[in-house]
Amino acid sequence: MTTPAQGLHSHVLAVLGLAITAGEYPPGTVLRTDELAQRFDVSRTVVREVVRVLESMHLVESRRRVGVTVLPTRSWNVYDPQVIRWRLAGADRPRQLRSLTVLRSAVEPAAAGLAALHATPEQCRELTEQALGMVATSRGRRLEEYLVHDIAFHRIVLDASGNEMFARLGDVVAEVLTGRTHHRVMFEDPDPAAVTLHVRVAEAVRERDAVRAEELTREIAVGALRELDVLAP
Repeated sequence: MTTPAQGLHSHVLAVLGLAITAGEYPPGTVLRTDELAQRFDVSRTVVREVVRVLESMHLVESRRRVGVTVLPTRSWNVYDPQVIRWRLAGADRPRQLRSLTVLRSAVEPAAAGLAALHATPEQCRELTEQALGMVATSRGRRLEEYLVHDIAFHRIVLDASGNEMFARLGDVVAEVLTGRTHHRVMFEDPDPAAVTLHVRVAEAVRERDAVRAEELTREIAVGALRELDVLAP
């Protein structure tokens, strides 16, 4: 259950986070705690809690006698799921989507190849189930249902790789797929070829064919970049 204080905290955090990542507060801008409290009609305690969260994301730096200073983009924790969500909600969405999709194209093929070598029988079964779920929801403008299976599929691949660094990127990939869907950077129905490729990746992992799993996943990534050329140039 969300308390009134938590609701205020979430509201202020969302507004400030979106504003900073959208460039409304350029790097070097100094934000005053008292002014923020007055603007949002909240206590300074709420503002300080919000600032602590923004500091943990490296969006701002708080210094005594100076105030809260907005940091340059190079300092941000660009892998933080909330930061990704805010950036995808802004005007810089096409560039952010492309940057994240290129990251996926570098990581996920390697993860799929490793998954073919290390996935447990249970992970192989779950991967097949999610791929079939994608097939079942790929028609009739059921993008929200499709998204659930799509996220689960890619999380399993990353987890099954056996590489803890790859596995930690599950939240990043989830935010990319969610943002692409919610901001309508998707066709009304997923590309049938991409859906089929996911099924074939599941087969390759189950059959322990690392080379094929990697190649097929790379095809998925190339297709995702091609979609961006059309939908978010």
